[in-house]
Amino acid sequence: MFAFLIRRMKMTFRNKSESGLTLKKINTPIIIVKDTYFTRPILLLLIGFLFPFILSAQQPDTLIKKLDSARSKTDTAGQKNIIKQEAYNATTSINARTYFVLLASNTKQQFSKPFHMQPKDWKRFGIGVAVIAPFFFADEPVQKYVVDLTDNNPSMGKVSKFITNMGGPYEAVTLSLMAGYGIIFKKEKIKTTALLASQSYLISGAIQTVVKILTGRQRPFVYNPDQVEAEPKFHGPFHPPFKDANGKTITSSFPSGHTTGAFAAATVFAMEYRDRPAVKIIAYGSASLIGLSRITENKHWTTDVLVGTALGILSGRQVVNNYHRYAEIKNAEKKKGIVSFNISYQSGVILPQIIYTFR
Repeated sequence: MFAFLIRRMKMTFRNKSESGLTLKKINTPIIIVKDTYFTRPILLLLIGFLFPFILSAQQPDTLIKKLDSARSKTDTAGQKNIIKQEAYNATTSINARTYFVLLASNTKQQFSKPFHMQPKDWKRFGIGVAVIAPFFFADEPVQKYVVDLTDNNPSMGKVSKFITNMGGPYEAVTLSLMAGYGIIFKKEKIKTTALLASQSYLISGAIQTVVKILTGRQRPFVYNPDQVEAEPKFHGPFHPPFKDANGKTITSSFPSGHTTGAFAAATVFAMEYRDRPAVKIIAYGSASLIGLSRITENKHWTTDVLVGTALGILSGRQVVNNYHRYAEIKNAEKKKGIVSFNISYQSGVILPQIIYTFR
């Protein structure tokens, strides 16, 4: 049985330490589990990862189980989503309870996806790796070029700062306002799309946070004073967290969280409004600008942005497809008739009855 001991440890880092990073004295909560060190965020992520599995295990006939079953079928046979306006109605509407059930289902499916990969999934994964891998050689040259470019063009830095602020927390506010608009003015499709985008935003955020912790990549604005250029080093999950003078972690570069969230939400809008090319252009165009701004802001390497783009798109696609599987389940339930049994007594005769009510 694991013995948990929570205590506060003082960690002191000096200039030109073994890592070569400029760090300060910080107080970090540490949880010791058999000599393995976990920071509080890792524990919270672990709980969040396990929650959907616990939820579905405790309720064997839940909607989550039905959605998992439907996913297995569509993974093999494919899936075509109906995006007509009338498809978004009272039957397929997302209420408060449904929102969290779908959120749990989406979280479970996305975190467990690596264990349910089909041959076609591995093929796509291999193609993705082959496309992104060469850009690791471009990380440093691009970073150096962009820093010189922004230093010589102050106005570019101002525009970049404005665009990058469109992502992150501000994007969550935008999605909330859109969902509120849909609810108030009874625009079911807008409401549904915004709520799905918020789910993709939240789940992709959790995934990219896990990847950040596991990789521990150094941000481009951090460099060794003994060297001329910054280096895109990966420190891994077990290295003590490096923090800057403001207490912010500086080994959380890979992947870009802003880019992941932007493309996660953009993919939902692009898929739900695929019949309107302008929506797709605006959605992916805005997400691309946010991703580029993370490079020009010198917050991320090029490959951080590319991997964030891929994670966001995959998350958005899963959320949309899972919702339409939910809609199919609800529509099928509505079409089913109701069978009831009754016994009547007439003229001294007992008459058993089976009544089928069409819906």
